[in-house]
Parts: sequence; C-alpha cells; structure tokens
Amino acid sequence: MKISDFAVKRPVGILMLVGIVIVLGAVSLSKLPVDLYPEMKFPMAGIIVSYPGAGPEETESQVTQPIEEIVGTIGDVKNIYSSTQAGTSMVLVEFNWGKDMDFAGLEIREKVDLIKGYLPDGVDTPTVVKMDPSMMPIVQIGMSGPKDLVELKTIAEEEFKSTLERIPGVASVTITGGLTREVQVQLDPIKLQNYGLSLAQVTQVLRSDNFNQSAGEVTDAQKKLFVRSLAEFESIEEIRNLPLISMAGSTIYLRDVAEVTDGFKDQTQLTRMNGKPSIGIHIQKQSDANTVEIVDKLKQEIDQLRSRLPQDIEIEYSFDQSQFINQSISTVQRSAVEGAVLAVLVIFLFLRNIRSTFIISVAIPLSIISTFILMYFAGITFNLVSMGGLALGIGRMVDDSIVVLECIYRYRKDGYSLYEAARLGASEVGNAVMASTFTTMAVFLPIVFIEGLSAEIFRDLALTVSFAIFSSLLVALTLVPMLSSKMLTVDDPADPRQQRGYRRLLNRWGELIDYLNTVYLRVLKWALGHRKTIILGITVMLVGSLALIPLIGAEFFPSMDSGEIAVSIELDKGTVLAQTDQVAGQVEAVLNQIPEVDGVFTSVGSIGTMMGQFGTQTDTAQIRVTLVPLAERKRSVSEVADDIRDQLSRLPRANIEVSVSDPMMHGMGGISPISIAIKGDDLDILKELAEKVAAEARQVAGTREIDTTVSTGSPEVQVLVDRQKAAVYGLSALQISSTVKTAIDGQVATRYRKNNQEIDIRVRLRPESRTNLSDLENLVIQSPSGAPVMLKQVARLSYGVGPTTIERENQVRVVTVVGDIVGRDLKSVNDDIESRCRNIGLPPGYTIEFGGYNKEMIDAFQNLTYALALAILLVYMVMAVQYESFLYPFVIMFTMPTSIIGVILGLVLTGKTFCVPAFIGLIMLAGIVVSNGIVLVDYINTLRGRGMERKEAILTAGPVRLRPILMTAMATILAMFPLALGIGEGAEAQAPMAIVVIGGMTVSTILTLVLLPVVYTLFDDLGSRVKNRLRRRLTGAGTGAQPQSESVG
Repeated sequence: MKISDFAVKRPVGILMLVGIVIVLGAVSLSKLPVDLYPEMKFPMAGIIVSYPGAGPEETESQVTQPIEEIVGTIGDVKNIYSSTQAGTSMVLVEFNWGKDMDFAGLEIREKVDLIKGYLPDGVDTPTVVKMDPSMMPIVQIGMSGPKDLVELKTIAEEEFKSTLERIPGVASVTITGGLTREVQVQLDPIKLQNYGLSLAQVTQVLRSDNFNQSAGEVTDAQKKLFVRSLAEFESIEEIRNLPLISMAGSTIYLRDVAEVTDGFKDQTQLTRMNGKPSIGIHIQKQSDANTVEIVDKLKQEIDQLRSRLPQDIEIEYSFDQSQFINQSISTVQRSAVEGAVLAVLVIFLFLRNIRSTFIISVAIPLSIISTFILMYFAGITFNLVSMGGLALGIGRMVDDSIVVLECIYRYRKDGYSLYEAARLGASEVGNAVMASTFTTMAVFLPIVFIEGLSAEIFRDLALTVSFAIFSSLLVALTLVPMLSSKMLTVDDPADPRQQRGYRRLLNRWGELIDYLNTVYLRVLKWALGHRKTIILGITVMLVGSLALIPLIGAEFFPSMDSGEIAVSIELDKGTVLAQTDQVAGQVEAVLNQIPEVDGVFTSVGSIGTMMGQFGTQTDTAQIRVTLVPLAERKRSVSEVADDIRDQLSRLPRANIEVSVSDPMMHGMGGISPISIAIKGDDLDILKELAEKVAAEARQVAGTREIDTTVSTGSPEVQVLVDRQKAAVYGLSALQISSTVKTAIDGQVATRYRKNNQEIDIRVRLRPESRTNLSDLENLVIQSPSGAPVMLKQVARLSYGVGPTTIERENQVRVVTVVGDIVGRDLKSVNDDIESRCRNIGLPPGYTIEFGGYNKEMIDAFQNLTYALALAILLVYMVMAVQYESFLYPFVIMFTMPTSIIGVILGLVLTGKTFCVPAFIGLIMLAGIVVSNGIVLVDYINTLRGRGMERKEAILTAGPVRLRPILMTAMATILAMFPLALGIGEGAEAQAPMAIVVIGGMTVSTILTLVLLPVVYTLFDDLGSRVKNRLRRRLTGAGTGAQPQSESVG
C-alpha cells in the first residue's frame, strides 16, 4: 500500500501523528541552544615555554626549533607557526580539519616529553593548550561610581568575580583597571649605604618578623592545647618601627632608612566607560557553552548583585554578544515569516481557493516543527546558519505539496470523487516529487562530508534544509492527500458568487494565467519547429552572461554590521602610561562627537589576545566603540568607521588603527583580510622586504591600516655584569640581577593583614632613586661575606634597545604584512597587490606568500567546487534511478546551465560579490532547478506511456504543468526575497545566497519551459538512431528499412 493511500484511508491516524510531531517539535524547540554560528572546533593547539634570561635568537635555536621539529612528526599537521621573544617561545600547531583535538593534545605532550631532557637548563616545563577562538569575552562590563577605584576593584573581585565564575558555562572572569592597595617600603639608597644595609637584608627582616605559625601542641591538666606563634604586623606604624641592626651593630628602625606608606600598586592599566574611570569586568564562556543562555544567567546574577550595591555605583554593558545574536536570529526569523506569507499569497493567487491554500500552507509550519525534532537529535544549534537554512527552505517546503494538490485538483475538476481524486492525484506525481526532493537533498550531501571552515559553517545549513524538505515531502504525501480528501472544493465558474468582490479580481488573474497557457502553447509549438534557433539563442545568452564575470568581485565572507568598532592606539615604544592616556582621551573626544556612537569603553595599557586574556603595555590602548542599533542610524558601521578614521588621522604622534568588528572573523581567531608573508632566514633582509611590500600595498585603492609584524625593541637601560669582578666578591649574575629588580620593580617581602584583606608589602628604592642612574650605580649589594658591594663595582649601565620578536612559519622565519580592505572586494585588491609585488626583487631563498582571507577564500572555493561537482553527479544518479534511464536525467540537467545566466545577472545587478554563501546558493540551485524539469519530463513520459505521440505529449504536458511549475518557482523566489534584501542585523550573511537562488531560479524557470522540450526531442531522436543502429548490428539487417522517427513539426 502506498503511503498516500494509507493517509487517505486513515485520517485519524494521520492527525494523531501530526499531534505527536507538534508536541515533540515544541519540546525540541525549547531545548535547542541559541548561538550566532555553529560550534567551530578549530584544529589548533599551542605549546608555551618560558626560558628566563635568554634572548630571542637563543630561545629560537634552543627551544623553538627543537619543538617545531618534534611536533612536525605528528600525523595530520598542516602548518606550524611560532613566535619567539626574549625568554618566551610559543609554537602553534595547525592540524587538518576533522582531527580529534583531545587526541592531538595527547600526541603533542608525548612528543614534547621526548625532548624535555635535551632542552637547556632553566627552561620551564612546556605547557600545551588548545587554541579556541570562542574563548573571546562574551560580555564586558564597566563599573563606575563616586567611590575610589580601590573600593570598586575590591567589589569587582570579591563580589562579581567569585559569584559569576560559579555560573555553569562561565570559564573565567577577568578584572581590569582600578587600583590595588599596597604597603610601600621605599628605601633611601644613601641611608642604606651609610648604615651598611642592603635591600636583601631589609626584605629578609620584614619577612622574618611577620608570620603566623603553628608550633605544635602541649598537654596541660589532661587537656590538649595547640601552640601558635603570632608575630603579624597590626598597623603601618608597627612596620615603620621595625628594628634593624646596622653594620656598626647599633639598632635603628625601618623609618630611619625608608618611607613606609599605605598606598597603591603602580598603575599599568586604566579603564574608562564613557569617559568615567571604571573597572572592567570581562567574562568568557566555556567553548561548548551556549552564549545566549549564559548571558541570560549572567544578567540575572548581575541584576541581583546590582541590587545589593549602593545606588551611586553604575553598571554598564560595553559589550554583549548575545544582543547581536538575538537581533540576527530575529532578522532571519522575520525574513522567514515574511517569505512564508509571500509564498502563501502566491499559492492563493494561483489556486484562487481558500481551502486549497490552507491545505498547502499547513506544510510550512508542520515541516518546520518536524525539522526542530531532527535538529535536536542531530545536535544542531539554533544559529544564524541553521535559521538561514530554514528561511531558504521555506519556498521549497511547499513545492511538493503544490504539485500533489494541483494534480488532485485536476482530477477533482474531471469529476472524480474526493477520495479517488486524492488517491489518484498523489499516486500520479508521487514518484516525481520524491525524485525532486531527493535530488535537492543530494546536493547538500557533499557539504556534510567536505572539510574546512566552509564545511564547519554550512554543515548545519545543509542538514537543516535537508531535514526541512524531507519533512515537507512526508507532509505532501500524507497530510495533503488526507486533507484534500476531506475539504478540497472546486469552484464553479457559473456560480454568481464567483463574480462578486475580490473573487472578480481573482477571476481576472485566472484569465491571465489561462492566457499565459495559450501563449506558452504557441511558443512551445514554434520552439519545437525551430530547435536550432532555441539552442543557439540560449547558448549566446549563456556566453554573454559569462562575459560579465569580471564585473563580479570575490570575497571570503560578506562583512556584517555588528555595530562594533575597534580603535587600537600605539605610541612610540617606552611611552609612559600617562602620555598614552592623554592620547586616548583625545580619541575619546573625537568619538563622542560622532552621532551614531552609543558607548565607548577604553582600556589604556592593555593588549587583548586570541584567548580573551589581557596583557599590559603602557604604550598601547584599546577602545571598543558601540554604535546605536542599525534601525536607529542612517550610516553603516563601515561608513562610521571611515569617518572616525578620517578624523583621527589628524592626531599627531600616534599610530591609530580603526577596524570594524566582524563576528564571523572573531570566530576565526581574528584573521586579517590582507596577510602577506615574506619568508627567509635573515631578519634584516625580511624587514627590508616587508617594508617594500607594505609600501606597494598602500598604493592599492581600498587598502587600509597596512602595517608589518616587525616589532622594534623598546628603549632600555641594560645592566651588563662583569662576571670576573662579580666572582671576586662571590656574587653571581643572577644575584646582581635580582637585586636590581628589587630596587626598581620591587619585591613583595610579606603581606599585611587588615580587615580580612591581605595587602602586599613591597620593598624598593624611593621614586627619585629609581629614575636616577647615578643612584642606581651606587646600589648596595650584599656579598656572601657580608661586605657591601656597589653595583658599579661589578657591572656597568648602558642605553640600548630591547629584543624583538622572531616569527616562523613551517620552520622558516617570516615577517607578515597585514591590513584591512574598505570599499572593494577581496580578490581584486589581492590581485592588484600581487601584481605590484612582482616588481620587488627577491634574493635567493626568499619568498612572498599571500594568506589571510584570500587563502581562506581559495581553500573554501576549492572545497565547494569539489562539493558542487559531486552534487551534480549525485543529482544525475538519483534521477537515473528514478527514470531507470541514462538519457532522461541528462536531458533534465540541461536546466542547470541556464541558471548560471540568472546567477551572474543577479550578482551584477545587486552589486554583490561571489562569496562562500553565494557558492552555497549555487550548490543549492543544482538541486532546485531540476525540480521543474523532473515534473515536466515525468508527465511527458507518463502521457507517452498511455499511448500519446511524442509531440502531442509535449504539447499537452507543457500547458498542464505550467501552473504548478510557475507556482513552485514563484513561491520559492518570493519566499527568499526578504532574505535577499539583506535588511537587519546579520542579514548580510544570507543575502548573497538568496540572490543567487532567486536569479538562477527565475531565469532557469523561464528558459526551461522552452529549452527542455527541445532538448528532450533532440536526445529522443538521438536515442532512436542509436537503438536502430544497435538493432541492425544485432540482427545483421544490413540495408533494411529503418523505422521513421516522429516529426516535430
């Protein structure tokens, strides 16, 4: 028994199944996590090693290179990157996509363990970490108020950090900015010298006179008592009065040689929120946690914390990733609803029957609900990609139902009963709709199996669309026949009610469709009589459209308007924090004049990393600019960024970069649009070549923020130890270095406890002595014999430049030129840069390689080309199975080239570039455009099977199938139209895909109606001639009579 027969005979059973689907779909929907993109597990791990005291080249040769060589022997390694600084080595290992990173981490640890014994003495144990771009902060908060920054930071650390880190899914909470309380013991070097004391002696006395130590236990009167020695500082005054013994043996006090103050740690970072001094709270999620769910929990907890704080403390969100996610999902949902409404409207205009429209309209929500169930069990999240798949599939969801209902309706008009019409109509087109559905599903199968970033992103889309159209097929073969058998009506044109109100307008539309049928029949007759003209004309159109390809740019992924702009400030190396803060204030003043700016979060002295952690560097500042929502501004985020860039270019003495924050690129780990690697051995030659490449790149229109990764060393005072002189006094270079570090940077000798808070006690020289080289030269170092030794006796001070960073790629040194692109497509800019770089003479052994977005785009296009070829092959094979023929599937596939015309015209007319989403749309087209051909050819073959001649069957099938073909095509096109407009947050990612499908579907539908019958006859004639020749050879007929083929006019 066929499934449609069962559905017609068992309506109650079908309704119960529908009820089960609705219940399970609602439960599944409530459990689907929400995120911006599918979870992308980047196959990358890092090895971090510290080698204190070693220079960059020493660290490179003795640590970095051995690690690179040993991890290079691991299977599936794609690239090895490294960055070596003074005393620090970081090696990044990139694996092929699909690599199990848990197992890869174990392999790396095993390999590194093999060479531990061969690394130099003093090298710390290597640390292996998985690099996860999703660990970037999902929420950033600014806390400000009239309280001092010490108290605000205490609140942030003790209240917010501890509370928020307990929320499931939160990985870490980082606090930036503010002041940290510290007791400072600032020593006078001259007084120390006079009393014969050293920094180490003072530090040791502070440490030994401040403790709380258990001394064991005693028994007194059969009672056990614990003994504790208490000698903790109870006040600052007690610290000032700490006794010291001078070299002469007299007792002095700490106050005699030092100023003891209750102050703050040196400030290396400043944080402001909208111009107000603030504390920054940065929250990271675990890699597998759901962003929206975590942020909702965070906001609830933050609201509770806020309610317990004084009213004058302000909590402001400087960044909330869930906001853009929710806005993007809402945009796609709105587009999906609008598309569904337009599709239903099209159906109503063609059917002109409310009940018929209702029957088909049911397919949309029921297919979507069924899809939620399959998404849940497949582990697919509710994200921008999967929702885009649903929105793209809405038009396709009604295709099968339209074909089935139209056939049932035709049988009903011919006088069949409701039951028989439903059973016969569904049976007649059942095979065709199944073939149509399976061909569409087949094109997405390769995407599931290819590897790479594009597969990671669009695997959810492929599965979601496949789930949706498979669900729509089941609805078309079950619910549609069942409902048709119960409620389908056929309007009687003679009924007076059909000439009233809106019915009259619908009848006019019906007359137009009938007239279109007549026109089409005439065109079809003419085409069958002028087959060469039709083939030639469409070939000319195809070639002409191909000539327009140079007008279409190419890029990896369309940028999205997230309303976020990042401003990076870098001053001369060694610039103090106060000067950097002054420049940052000038930038803030400019930003506050931009009408679209909603919030400005400034962090002076901070460096953001890929892992969302923060380092400090006094000559840099990072500013996050948040714009008002897209609906409330007239300019795009790129236009606002251009305005900011233009105004900031007038500020002197600062290297300021303005970039648009793209959620997609953040998820990729911050790859630069322009990335040109210059590889070789000599760093000086690499730097020279990099500057030449950068100069050429700056001359190309559309490039912005061109810079090199060459790092110049910071100005410094170098302490050069004379080892021979030091040995005379029994001192080592390490002892001398430690004393100098204590003098300048200070050393935490012990901690002072007050009000349940432990406060560091830092020992160092007074400020004026730390900035005076003569005082530093007279620094007293205590020798092992107890004799005081001045620094100038064992070392000399010299001005110099600090070490640089050495970067390597695949065990070769590299310097990279990076930059941004504005106003042009990626491919044309890279082509222009590459053309200009050909004029740069490269010494032997040096190469230039283009990476960044361009490399990702090329890799993605190569993978998707393979997927497209495989998809076309699968479509052919599915149709061959359906028709049990090698010939007819080949005929139907002639619809594919015609869609290329529409794809090119669509991209040219809308000004969109060809990108990964557009490529996905092209693959989707390969399955959709053949649907019309399947429906038409299937009916032609059905009629010929009933005894009709070929020409009569074509002229009968064409007009009969015209209405369902137009209905399905227009429903698909209009359902995608809201997505193609690209209006709203996140819509930019879906627009190219929808435009490609709309353009290809529109042109293909029009040309298929004419081209396919022509090609059908040509191949049918060819098939007849081949069969006749084979028959003659098999029978040995020689020159016997040949059966005549049918005339086509």
